[in-house]
Amino acid sequence: MKPYKWIQWGAVTGAFVLLASGCSMLGLGQKSQIDPPPAGTDGGTAPNVSAVQASAKPVDVKNSMQTTVYLKDRNGFIAPVTLPLPKSPSVATTALQYMVDGGPVADLLPEGFTAPLPKGVKLSVDVKDKLATVDFSKEFVDYNPQDERKMLEAITWTLTGFPSIQQVQVKVQGTLLKEMPQDGTPLDEPLTRAMGINIEKGQGVDYGRSTPVTLYFINKSNQNYPYFVPVTRLIQRTDDIAKAVIDQLIQGPGDDASKGLVSALAPSLELKSDVKIDGEVATVNFSDKLLGEDKKAPADALQSVILSLTENTGAAKVQIQVNGDTKVTSTDAQSYAKPVTRPDHLNPAPM
Repeated sequence: MKPYKWIQWGAVTGAFVLLASGCSMLGLGQKSQIDPPPAGTDGGTAPNVSAVQASAKPVDVKNSMQTTVYLKDRNGFIAPVTLPLPKSPSVATTALQYMVDGGPVADLLPEGFTAPLPKGVKLSVDVKDKLATVDFSKEFVDYNPQDERKMLEAITWTLTGFPSIQQVQVKVQGTLLKEMPQDGTPLDEPLTRAMGINIEKGQGVDYGRSTPVTLYFINKSNQNYPYFVPVTRLIQRTDDIAKAVIDQLIQGPGDDASKGLVSALAPSLELKSDVKIDGEVATVNFSDKLLGEDKKAPADALQSVILSLTENTGAAKVQIQVNGDTKVTSTDAQSYAKPVTRPDHLNPAPM
C-alpha cells in the first residue's frame, strides 16, 4: 500500500472520529414520516428535500417502499436519491443491489445519475449488532482506481441510513478485505460516516489541525431539478461546530462551485447570536436578511440549515428564528414555529 494513503486516510478519519461521537446520523433513530408537518404542530419533520426527475416507467406503489440510496451525479458527487424500491425482507441488500451499474436501477435512474457499483456485481448484506457485512462477488474488484473512495462513500452512507446499521465492513467471495484492491484504501477498521463524503479541503487547512463539517449545498440535474449534495469540508480546527456549520454554509462552495454547487444561504446573511444547543434542539437566530420581500424564508435555505446542523451536532431538532422570532414561514408554506427534525428522505424522485 502507498504510505501516503495511510497518512491521508488516518488524518481525515481521526478528525471525524472526534467529531462523530454522539452525533446524529442521517435517519438513525428516526421513525419514517413521509408527509411534512402540519403548521403549528409540536415539532415534526422538515418536508422531504428537493426532487430529481426519474425515468417515466410506472412504479408499483403498493409493493414498493421509499429508500434512500447514494448515486454518482454528472459532476462526480455522491448524492442521496430516494427511490421507490421493491419491498424486501432485506432492505439493505435491496438498496445496494439498486446501486449496481446495469442492474435493476437502470429503469429508475434520474437523468444525469449513474450507479456507483461495478457492473455484474452480486451481493448480500448481513447485519449484526449494528455492523453490516457486505459480501460481494468477484466482479466487485473490477473498477477504476479513481472511483474507489466514491464507491466506499456510496456503500457506507447508504447502509448507515438504516437505523439498524452504524458500521460497514466489506468482503469479496467470503474473504474480509483489509484494503481495497485497486488504490489501497485501508479497511482495517469498519467504515462509518466518520469517513466523510465528497471530501473538500479548505484553503490553507492542515489535515492534522482540521475539523470536518458536512454541508448540504444545492446542485441541479440535467433537467434543471434542484437536489442537495453533502460535502465534507475540512476547516481550521474549532470547538464551535454549530457556528462553523452556518458560517461555512454562508461562505458557500469552494472549488466545487465550478461543478455547479451553490449555497442556499445568501452571502449577506448574518447570525444575530451564537447557535445554541440545548439538549436535542439547536436554535439558530438569523437576521431578517433571511426573508424575502414576501417575508418568507426560502425553503431550500431552511432545509440546508436543518440537514447540516443535525448532521454535525448532537441535535435532533432545529429551531429557526429571525431576529429572535420563531414565527417563521417558508416559501413552500410550511411553518417553522416549532423545532423540526431532518427529513427522512432526501431528494425523492417523482413517482
